[in-house]
Amino acid sequence: MAPGAPALLLLLLLLLPPRTAGCPAACRCYSATVECGALRLRVVPLGIPPGTQTLFLQDNNIARLEPGALAPLAALRRLYLHNNSLRALEAGAFRAQPRLLELALTSNRLRALRSSAFAGLAQLRVLYLAGNQLARLLDFTFLHLPRLQELHLQENSIELLEDQALAGLSSLALLDLSRNQLGTISREALQPLASLQVLRLTENPWRCDCALHWLGAWIKEGGQRLLTSRDRKIMCAEPPRLALQSLLDISHSSLICIPPSVHVQPLELTANLGEDLRVACQASGYPQPLVTWRKVLQPREGPPRAQAQLEGGAPGLGGHSASDTGSGMLFLTNITLAHAGKYECEASNAGGAARVPFRLLVNASRQQPQQPAQPPPPAARPAGREPRPEAGSMAFRALGLATQTAIAVAIALLALTALLLVAMICRRRRRRKKARGPPGEGALFVNDYSDGPCTFAQLEELRDECGHEMFVINRSKPLFAEGPAEAPADCGPTEGAGPGLRVPPPVAYEIHC
Repeated sequence: MAPGAPALLLLLLLLLPPRTAGCPAACRCYSATVECGALRLRVVPLGIPPGTQTLFLQDNNIARLEPGALAPLAALRRLYLHNNSLRALEAGAFRAQPRLLELALTSNRLRALRSSAFAGLAQLRVLYLAGNQLARLLDFTFLHLPRLQELHLQENSIELLEDQALAGLSSLALLDLSRNQLGTISREALQPLASLQVLRLTENPWRCDCALHWLGAWIKEGGQRLLTSRDRKIMCAEPPRLALQSLLDISHSSLICIPPSVHVQPLELTANLGEDLRVACQASGYPQPLVTWRKVLQPREGPPRAQAQLEGGAPGLGGHSASDTGSGMLFLTNITLAHAGKYECEASNAGGAARVPFRLLVNASRQQPQQPAQPPPPAARPAGREPRPEAGSMAFRALGLATQTAIAVAIALLALTALLLVAMICRRRRRRKKARGPPGEGALFVNDYSDGPCTFAQLEELRDECGHEMFVINRSKPLFAEGPAEAPADCGPTEGAGPGLRVPPPVAYEIHC
């Protein structure tokens, strides 16, 4: 062995990253960190050491966290799952990681969040949810994160933030809601954030109406400390008269709302048992009102069994209520006596609320259509006899045998007659083409055209007078050598010439028509 070989081998061993026993294939494991990023993984790999505190699984194709996939990793502190294909988080997906401090779920395909997904993460400090497809944040979504300090929700499609969506986040210091689709936000939604220090609301299509009165006043009074100079530029997208203006530059008198008005027609309707019913409730106002159908329950009356839902298939709450913006459609299926009673359509927006009653009567005299009784089996008929059709039937089989035969013969005769007529017409046309006229009918006696052939104008003039269709002159075949010639008898006199007029100097040729 060369003298420097041991030193070179030792140097290579020091440069190679240490590999813990049981490290997943293709991953790199050192100390308490496991790196499995950009390996095109579809699931969390097996064999991750139980003592791992930092796990990198970014830039893979993981679409689902299988139940128990992270169960052995109770010591995990930081989990990076950004740039994957996660579509949903199962309930209790991180329940086995009570020590987790940082969770990165950025740039996945999450469309909705359930509060149970974060159950067990009482120590979580930072949650990255940016760059997903979230559209709504429902009440109590983050209820199980009492020590969360940073919540990154930018670059989603959030258009609705319910009043209690951020409940439980009493330790939150940073909230980023920029670059979403928020049109409004309520004061109640931000009330739980007692420790908030940074708030980002820019690049949303804000609807500057009376519902944002509080936001402008709050920013001017004390909220400026939460906003940087850039974050204070909350630009209005609607109404059009306020578009592209900053909320802080608009006077409160310009932030107006139009209370809703409701219209239901008819106000009373009678339905039969077993039918389906649709009743439209049209509402107008600004901003667009939220429409809700409710049944006014009478004493000792339970909710109807049939389901109330909106047109378009959005299910209601088992007959209690159903909501839509603009116009709502009450849809009752399989009406029973329990559906009878008084209903109420309510439309509400930031400017107020309006209600219209509707009464449904159920006609109990008409019962639900029953299944028709099975017809008795047909009686046996003698062999060789066809069944008789019903009386008044116009089917061909309903006619007698003689009538059927007569109709068939008549149709055949008509077809034969038509064929004979076609054949006769064709035969006559052929005879006319082959027949030759009497002597002189196809000959034309003209003046002396020895200087050249006759012109088309002269032939056309003669055609108009004598009825010829086409003329071809043959100068090599004179019709008469010498002597006078007369115009054909069957050809009428030309214009300006009397009958029997002789043609001067006798040079004539045969012209065929």
